Amino acid sequence: MAVHALKTSKVAHLRDEVSPEEWQARIDLAACYRLMDLYGMSDMAANHVSVRVPGEPDAFLINAYGMLYDEITASSLIKIDHEGNILAKPEFGAGLDYGINRAGFVIHSAIHRARPEVACVIHTHTWPGMAVSTLACGLLANTQTSMRFAHISYHDFNGVVLDLGEQESLVRNLGTNNAMILRNHGLLTTGATVAEAFNAIHRLELSCKTQLAAMACNTPLVDVPADVVEATYLNYQPQTRRPFGVMEWPALLRKLDRIDPSFRD
Repeated sequence: MAVHALKTSKVAHLRDEVSPEEWQARIDLAACYRLMDLYGMSDMAANHVSVRVPGEPDAFLINAYGMLYDEITASSLIKIDHEGNILAKPEFGAGLDYGINRAGFVIHSAIHRARPEVACVIHTHTWPGMAVSTLACGLLANTQTSMRFAHISYHDFNGVVLDLGEQESLVRNLGTNNAMILRNHGLLTTGATVAEAFNAIHRLELSCKTQLAAMACNTPLVDVPADVVEATYLNYQPQTRRPFGVMEWPALLRKLDRIDPSFRD
């Protein structure tokens, strides 16, 4: 823990420079980055989690490109607008001048702009997610957990997402869904809160792991009748249950506080 404190202590503290609502969003987003790393869903300094700034519909927070997920703090996040302009960033110290990753901006800004009800977007390059993204069958709805994503969206691979022209197809393919498989690339989830988006990526990741494990057994898989899959899918939808993440998010924050509370800095 002492080593971690040394890594993050040089980032200027922003708590007194932002609204209480933005500060809470920063804490939740920093916590999400730490949890992504804790649960094995980080990719060194690559990939991104973003959250809309409360009260600023055209601005969102994203990680500084070059920091590892387990280094990220509430103050280290960078605020940008939908055009990629940096609105606010801290002094990182030690001659560092981190910016943002263009691919992250292209993907996240497209969704934040088009889906005002979405507060948080998570994109990963995990081995299970990437593996399933290469399968012609896609994600199979053959476990209770994966049936939550029975109508998951798909977006075909067109190279590294650097072209603003791809934003339209990203948004169109996502539709009103809260999860999408980027073929030959990785996974993406959204949520009305950070907690909701994290819950979705955790369950989607688990669904991919389970499918790969079952397929590796080289034995026929048990098919579930389509009507049962659909009924199970509907049980996971917003109109039938409380929002995902509500129950476990406070506990996850307590878990992080026990491990290393510096995400709150």
